[in-house]
Amino acid sequence: MPAEPNASQKPASPLFAAIYDPATALVERTLLRPHREYLVANLDGTVLDLGAGTGAMFPYFNSVANASTEVHAIEPDPHMRRQAEEKANAQATPIHIESAPAEALPYDEDTFDVVIASMVFCTIPEVESAISEIVRVLKPGGELRFFEHVIDDGWRARVQSALAPLWRRLAGGCHLTQQTGTQLVAEQSFDVVEIERLNLGITPIRPFVRGRLRKRSVSSTR
Repeated sequence: MPAEPNASQKPASPLFAAIYDPATALVERTLLRPHREYLVANLDGTVLDLGAGTGAMFPYFNSVANASTEVHAIEPDPHMRRQAEEKANAQATPIHIESAPAEALPYDEDTFDVVIASMVFCTIPEVESAISEIVRVLKPGGELRFFEHVIDDGWRARVQSALAPLWRRLAGGCHLTQQTGTQLVAEQSFDVVEIERLNLGITPIRPFVRGRLRKRSVSSTR
């Protein structure tokens, strides 16, 4: 397993963590619900929530869990993780939470049947390293399911680029200009099951991409 980054580099955003749930409560109940349900549809096996935040996905895992479901999660921000642990304790399904970052997952190779990324890649500093880690811990034939906001086109992209430095400081390290869908599809260890761009949200948090990728049984040679 990769060495974990220096502890001094771990994210810590106490104010953002404190306001996140109240600020997103309405959006969670309405706009985001069908997309979170998409991520857990027909879920089975060993699952990793890649960057749990305050635990928004946890009730959805609980709603579909069965006897063979085992849920793990990572969240490096201690303030977010504290809230996630409280939500996990309220669920009937056990959820095992680690403090690791996405770039250094504390799991063996071929551990997970499904990795779920829900609005987390915007906060990952080293996206390529995180993708490599996802490939490593997914079983052959396992799925990466994702729902992520990405950079827009035209004038909206220019607005996002202008706001990006301030937004990153205020919003827990969120990057407005990520090209997550493009980067994930370019990973040669994955086959695309489905992917779509959604003109969802309002600038600067718009558009979104969501989809499913399947790890190949034999990785392609780069």
